[in-house]
Amino acid sequence: MENRAYRGRGGSSGHRGGRGSGRGVGNERMSVQRDYGSDRANQSGRGGSGPFPGGRSGWGGGVSFLDALRRGGEQDNKGTPQVGVSRGRDSGGGCGGSSALATNDVNQAAANISPKPEVSQSSKTQLKQDGQRVPVERPDDGGLIGVKQCKLQVNHFLVKYDPGSSILHYDIEIKRMIEAKPNISPKVSKPERLSVKNEYLRQKVPKGMSATAYDGEKNIYSAIPLLEGVFQFEVSKGEDDKSQTYSFTIKLVNQLELRGLQDYLKSFNPALPRPRDILQALDVVFKENLSRTRIQIGKSFYPKAEEKGCSLGRGIVALRGLQQSLKPTCQGLALCVDYSVNTFFKQLPVINFLEERLGMPFGNKKMSIVPSAMKNIEDQLKNLKVMVNHRKTSQKFVVRGLRELSAKSEKFFIDDPNDPNKKKMISMQEYYEWKYGKKIAYENLPCLDLSRNGRTNYVPMEFCELAEAQKYPKEELDKEQQKMFRSLALAKPYERKSHICHLVKAKDGPYSDEIFKYFKLGMDFNMTEATGRVLKQPGLKICDIEGNTTQFTPETNGQWNFVRRKVLDGKKVHGWGILDFSARSPKDAGRTWELGAFIKHLVQRCTELGICMKKEPLFIERSNMQVLENPRRLRSTLEKIQRGREEELQVLLCPMRECNPGYKTLKRICETELGLLTQCCRSNIASRLDGQYAVNVALKINMKMGGSNFELFNGLPGLSDNRRVMFIGADVNHPTGQDREIPSIAAITATLNWPAGNKYATRFRPQKHRTERILDLGIMCSELIETYAMVNKVKPEKIILFRDGVSESQFDMVLNEELTDIKSAICSEGYSPTITVVVAQKRHQTRFFLQNRNVEPGTLVATNIVHPFEFDFYLCSHHGILGTSKATHYHVLWDEHLFTSDQLQQIIYYLCYTHAPSTKPVSLVPPVYYADIVAYRGRQYHEDWIQSCPPASGASSQTNSVDLSGFPKSSKRALRREFRFSLQKKETGFNWAANFFFVFFFPSTKKSYAMEHGSTTDPSSSTFSLSDEDHTLANPLRYTLNQDSRVAFCGYSIPHPSENRVNIRVQTIGHPAKDVLKDALQDLMLICQHVRITFDKAVVDFGAGKALEKMEIEQK
Repeated sequence: MENRAYRGRGGSSGHRGGRGSGRGVGNERMSVQRDYGSDRANQSGRGGSGPFPGGRSGWGGGVSFLDALRRGGEQDNKGTPQVGVSRGRDSGGGCGGSSALATNDVNQAAANISPKPEVSQSSKTQLKQDGQRVPVERPDDGGLIGVKQCKLQVNHFLVKYDPGSSILHYDIEIKRMIEAKPNISPKVSKPERLSVKNEYLRQKVPKGMSATAYDGEKNIYSAIPLLEGVFQFEVSKGEDDKSQTYSFTIKLVNQLELRGLQDYLKSFNPALPRPRDILQALDVVFKENLSRTRIQIGKSFYPKAEEKGCSLGRGIVALRGLQQSLKPTCQGLALCVDYSVNTFFKQLPVINFLEERLGMPFGNKKMSIVPSAMKNIEDQLKNLKVMVNHRKTSQKFVVRGLRELSAKSEKFFIDDPNDPNKKKMISMQEYYEWKYGKKIAYENLPCLDLSRNGRTNYVPMEFCELAEAQKYPKEELDKEQQKMFRSLALAKPYERKSHICHLVKAKDGPYSDEIFKYFKLGMDFNMTEATGRVLKQPGLKICDIEGNTTQFTPETNGQWNFVRRKVLDGKKVHGWGILDFSARSPKDAGRTWELGAFIKHLVQRCTELGICMKKEPLFIERSNMQVLENPRRLRSTLEKIQRGREEELQVLLCPMRECNPGYKTLKRICETELGLLTQCCRSNIASRLDGQYAVNVALKINMKMGGSNFELFNGLPGLSDNRRVMFIGADVNHPTGQDREIPSIAAITATLNWPAGNKYATRFRPQKHRTERILDLGIMCSELIETYAMVNKVKPEKIILFRDGVSESQFDMVLNEELTDIKSAICSEGYSPTITVVVAQKRHQTRFFLQNRNVEPGTLVATNIVHPFEFDFYLCSHHGILGTSKATHYHVLWDEHLFTSDQLQQIIYYLCYTHAPSTKPVSLVPPVYYADIVAYRGRQYHEDWIQSCPPASGASSQTNSVDLSGFPKSSKRALRREFRFSLQKKETGFNWAANFFFVFFFPSTKKSYAMEHGSTTDPSSSTFSLSDEDHTLANPLRYTLNQDSRVAFCGYSIPHPSENRVNIRVQTIGHPAKDVLKDALQDLMLICQHVRITFDKAVVDFGAGKALEKMEIEQK
């Protein structure tokens, strides 16, 4: 289907301007990689970006810079030389290190060469309310382009309401009348609040149970007036008939007219604020029946009866939890209903749980537990919540551990019933018979320690049972349990659709006749029908078997392969080694798998793909999983490997038997301390010699070496003018668990090349616990823009920011805080790029069903289920193999580029085909896909760093709080040393015979290359080669071969004829002494003379351009 005409905003297409055909250059790929073929970032950090992006050596990865400059010598339509840039060996990681490029130089260069972009005026739809930005209005009817249409059913159920009705909002406060003891929390628990609220309704408002909805905290929504005031209620806790008196305060705070919701849905006015108070009230009403009949955990409601779940064995059960949310849509208010599956401990008596969990026979009541089994039992029960059944109570207790004594041996003092002034010793058996009339049957088993708040409490096992709804970690399921769990969680589309329809109509579902009648609500039990469009797949650029560039289109399911194809730009891997962790212990080392066969297989696959990999590794170091799990031994092993091999080792292949916590230790040490590039793989999979697995490993190695596997053939639609674009992705990784001192990790990624848009630089930083706003977003974006300017000699004129991880309630934060930070940080006199902000949401419940099968890649929905007037759409860009495909919800908040729906939808879909190591489109647009990876890598750094910190270094034994000043930073060895080498002449009139000049030396091949005007020459035939016979160029070669600290001269000139200066960037291996550098730089000056660059002296800034010290070298 041909693309239809673009629709201009405001009735005019003139805003868009002409479409240019000029294209930039630089097709090398710089991207974040993953190991294991899974979702783990392998490159990250603030330091690794720019022309020398933090590799072990900017020149050591083969001839990547030369290849880049072959493409980079072209001229754009402004006549500016464009330099293609390739990645070095490793990007390094860490939050503290700044880019290795000289920031001051970047600012100066960018100021001199950046054109002033024409800033588009905001359209009439980008309104501001009270000086605040509001989400942009949809520019058209949602788009027209597509190869075909499809009829879909969506799990949205239309809600019916009476616009003339109202909901009364009451605020309540519940307090205990008796002050809590110092060691007891004064906070009233949720079960207590619920009991007090119910007692109020029972006594004061008899009809209130059916006419009210309670959010569990401080809000009651009612369809009838309630009695206001302050009341006292005595509520029994069920513990030996003990009761507690509570104060209950209730007052009316608002009357919510549902006509306001109708006005909003029909207004088509983005300036009208969303009626959040009404939507919140209705949301609580729709959850009221669920909260009464199910157990709420997070945002899901699980059935109370475990028989509705699926037993996974060993005391674990899988339950389906209902999730729902109200959405304002084009068809009206809709309830979105879906389910999720989670794992829980079974609600069993402790004795029965241990029987099922550990297979221990408890039939003999006289049995005792041997000491060797005590530890295992304690590990299974510790920190679980239990309830006691020998007395009436609803309290829950946490298991602190096991007592060493058996129940019959346990004795303690109590008040003497016959003499209150005396204490009496009593056994546990005697106490239970006297106090509760219970006889302990398993008297040889130890008691559970349920002590809390300083109060001792030991209870025999047989009187305890596990409390309900205790989640079990899914990652701890065994293989058989995982298989059963996946069959439930990854339900086929028709199974999921059928179960959702059942949940909506169930008695413990969201609908309740009694409650809905009072609130004048109703709902349609049929799924919403919507029309979707399938977008055309982009053409991809790749090499055929002969190595010629060709175009191909992926298969219908979006996937492709490398059968009889080669990567677009394969790198040379001449120095690689193996550190094998596949053995379980030192005794098994070398006997676990056929490593030699895998080496041969991997090299063969690399060769077929056009990746020149040396047949034999530099070394094979046999290790084991025990070393991987020991940080001290692991660091020692890695340092031993690196010692003496810095110049040769490009990549370290690390086979390991299985996923292991030592993985993050390996990455942290290599990426933040040693500067080693690693590629991990699973030995149990690699040993099968599966061709596709070897291809996956090879593609990742090529990416990390700076190569390019493929790219879009015709670029991105809607961005074909001559203005340069930068894509930015932003995300925040939040910690799990209860510790409130663990920081969140904010990360952003940004493209550095255009129009390919597939090289990324990254930044990540820790920030306050669970803070969603990215506090340093403006600063990090500014740093990446300067890096972009250094690479391209021009700053981006257009920025498209994709933000992940925010809900609709946080849109205002993104628009009026984060966007403001970005504009304040990057905009200056003469530079103000246009910006589009798009939120990408994956954590929603909307699902598409297409005739009981998954939708095709490229399926897009922008009608019926989307917002009435804001700019949003759903795009399923990937092929769903297992389970039911889930689209990503894209919501455009700000648009200064005046995109049509078709344009932005195609841009996002095509970008999903540029994920570096994949041979299929991904489900999330790559900028935020990478940002998520980088943020998770930062989380791994932090977790491993905390574990490696000794207590005295700042880690608190109670809160695990850590001084973040020591957060892992980029390795100095990874970044190496880089500075500006400036040739100066006092008189005017430089002879600019060469705009580019590079000298490369490769120790492993003993070859050197020189380059002028972006072309390379072979040492055997060119006067620009380095050889012992060419005395003019002999000194650099002799220096490189004979000195311990080696220098590679890698740079490009920035002509400044008016200042009579040529800048050459220099990168070193290690940190050579200043006098050694001086000799080497004098040799470089001789080379400059040889290519007719005249000069009087050279000025060197050391310290990455920070001018920490300077040295002048006079001409010899």
